[in-house]
Amino acid sequence: MTKFWLAAVGLAFLLTSITPEQSFYATAADQTYCNGDLNALMSQCWKYVQSSGGKKVPPSAGCCAAMKPVDVPCACAYITKAIEGYVSMDRVVYAARSCGKALAPGTKCGSYTVPPQ
Repeated sequence: MTKFWLAAVGLAFLLTSITPEQSFYATAADQTYCNGDLNALMSQCWKYVQSSGGKKVPPSAGCCAAMKPVDVPCACAYITKAIEGYVSMDRVVYAARSCGKALAPGTKCGSYTVPPQ
C-alpha cells in the first residue's frame, strides 16, 4: 500500500505541468489510477508528504482512508526524480506506515529505497 501511495502521488504530479496543488485539481480531478482516487490522495495527504513541510506529522484518518485502496506496486512505477523533488519519500513512507501499510525495507520506489522501520 505504501508503494501505491508513493506512486499515486507521483502519478498526480506527472499529470500536471504547474505546481502540484494547482495542476492536480485542474487536470486529475475525479481520476483513478492504481486503484486510488488521486483527488482524495492529494486533498487528504499532500500536507503530510510535501518536501517543504516541517517535522513529520502522523496522517489524518482521511489520508489513511485515501491510501487504503491503492495498488502499491503500480504506484511505485510512476515515481520519478521530478516527483521526488515535490514529495518527501521519507514522509510518504512514514505516512503509509502510520496508516498501517506494510512496506518492506529495501523496496524501490523511483530512486528511493525504503529503509528499515
